[in-house]
Amino acid sequence: MDRRRLLLPVLALLAALAPPSPAAADGDTIYDHLRRYGLPIGLLPKGITDYSVDAATGQFRVGLAQPCNARFENEVHYDLNVTGTFQFGAIGELSGVSAQELFLWFPVKGIRVDVPSSGVIHFDVGVVDKQFSLSLFESPPDCTAVEPDDDDPDHPDSNDPQLALHVQENVLKAIS
Repeated sequence: MDRRRLLLPVLALLAALAPPSPAAADGDTIYDHLRRYGLPIGLLPKGITDYSVDAATGQFRVGLAQPCNARFENEVHYDLNVTGTFQFGAIGELSGVSAQELFLWFPVKGIRVDVPSSGVIHFDVGVVDKQFSLSLFESPPDCTAVEPDDDDPDHPDSNDPQLALHVQENVLKAIS
């Protein structure tokens, strides 16, 4: 019986002394994590409401107040939630980001920084590897809120793999 009474205060003390999660350590932001992984902070827009990063696996989740679009050389759409896996100089397994090219939206599956001195960053959109100037991503872009339009087949919806596959097949047919 005495052990049970002692166990609860010990557990409470251990919980209070436990280090904070990696996302909350030292007041870090998601932009700090991007820098640590050798990525430019402008890959993610302003307006992030919450985020989490698993330091062991590099998996992350970013929450936005609402879906939005940012303008670089092309339009980029961010869903309400963006997820992926950090690797040094790259983001893999990316979901929640789409890029517009020639009036079509393509889900961005990954992003990688070329040799930093080259000044080039690559967006993997499945059918092509789109290159951009690294300087476009020096600071987080403003992101204009958009309302999802379920009636518009060209509206980005990276959560719809059938739509993404259909668009990629049509692009391949067009360039063949």
